[in-house]
Formats: sequence, structure tokens, C-alpha cells
Amino acid sequence: MQVMPDHFHGILFVKEKMEKPLGKALLGFKQGCNKAYRELVPSVQSVAVLQQQTKRRSHGLLFARGFNDKLLLREGQLQRWLHYLQDNPRRLLMKREHPDLFRVQRGVMIGTHQCSAIGNRFLLQRPVRLQVQCSRSLTEEQIAEKQAWWLEQARAGAVLVSPCISKGEKQVMRAAFEEGLPLIVLQENGFTDLAKPGGRRMEACASGQLLLLAPWEHHNERLTIRREQCLALNALAKKICE
Repeated sequence: MQVMPDHFHGILFVKEKMEKPLGKALLGFKQGCNKAYRELVPSVQSVAVLQQQTKRRSHGLLFARGFNDKLLLREGQLQRWLHYLQDNPRRLLMKREHPDLFRVQRGVMIGTHQCSAIGNRFLLQRPVRLQVQCSRSLTEEQIAEKQAWWLEQARAGAVLVSPCISKGEKQVMRAAFEEGLPLIVLQENGFTDLAKPGGRRMEACASGQLLLLAPWEHHNERLTIRREQCLALNALAKKICE
């Protein structure tokens, strides 16, 4: 288990068939924590009574409603999540004590590619990273269906990765950005030493929601992205998600 300032992570090992659903066990854990908290801090009892009287049950005494779970089925997943949980406090401390990490960074390695970056490069270490790639031949209905799935995965903790080239990719990533979900955006134009993301992207980078990556140098010309660059960016997105 890893306790953070406003949440905690834990990994449960189920070694035999359970008589009741796992959700019931988690509910019992939360109720037990609430009971212990009331005993430690008697003054919170009035808060619990008020919630019960007003039937405001969207949040409990200590916990928000529900929980975010993921089954670890593939080889290597458990080790990646264990590392992620153990490394959480260090990443939070670095974000708070080293704001320079969220300005232009050089030499960020993706496989054999050297990239420049602005934003939260710790998103590259998140256990689940999913490439958002939409063919231009997809219908609006097909894009909407894919978008719903990607957003659901991102709400559960996945990082969405895309160069946002096609209409569908832009639509999905824009929707995820509006929800404040974690994103890695690849772009053709690089960054000057003093570059800063504009508008709401700056806030998103500072909050840890966004990472901008560029595999090529900055240019001042307004250029149309070439097909081979599109292929290279999609290949880079795939590499990030491996």
C-alpha cells in the first residue's frame, strides 16, 4: 500500500475463491476505517450524522464513493505497478521541489530516439499507456465509439498518447484534455530553450496532466507535416506504449 496526501494505492492478492464479491470486502474495509476514525476523532461524529440525515451519500466520511480497480493479468504488470506505487512519493516530492522539470527538457530518450519535452515526463513511467490512432476513413459513429473506450481507460488511470494528426485523434485527445485526463502529445515542431506551452496547456503541464514531446528541432517556418513525419510520430507513440 502507498499512502499519498489525498488518496492511496494498494494491490490485493486474491489466492482463493471468495464467497462474496471483492467490492463487498472493500466496502467493509472502508466502513471499518470510518469507524476507527470516529473513535479517534469524536468530533467528526456530527459530520457523519448530518450526512445520514440529509442523505448526502456521494462521499463518505473518509472516502469518495466507489474505487478504481484494475486486474493485473499480463506478465510484468505486477512489477510495473509495484514500482509505480513505491515511486509515487518521490515523484510528488520532485514535482513540488523541482518546478524546472516542467519547463523545456532535452535528451528525453524514447527507445533510441532523443526528444525534447515540456510537461510531466513522469507520465512516461505510468504503467498503462495507450496509443490513440484513428484512421481518416472512420465514420463519426466509429470515432465516438472509440472515444468512449479511450476516455473510460484514461479515467481508470491510463495515459493517452497521440500526435493528434487525424480528425478523430484530435477529437479524442481534445475531449480527454477537457476532462483533465493524463495525456502525452507528440508534435512535429520542437522547442526553443525559453519555450512555454500556451494557454491552458501551460496550466495542464504545471498540474502534471500533460507531456509534450518533439523528436525534431524547432523551426520558425510554418510547415505542413509530411507523410513520413506522420508515420514517424505514430511509430514513436507506439514505442511509448510498449
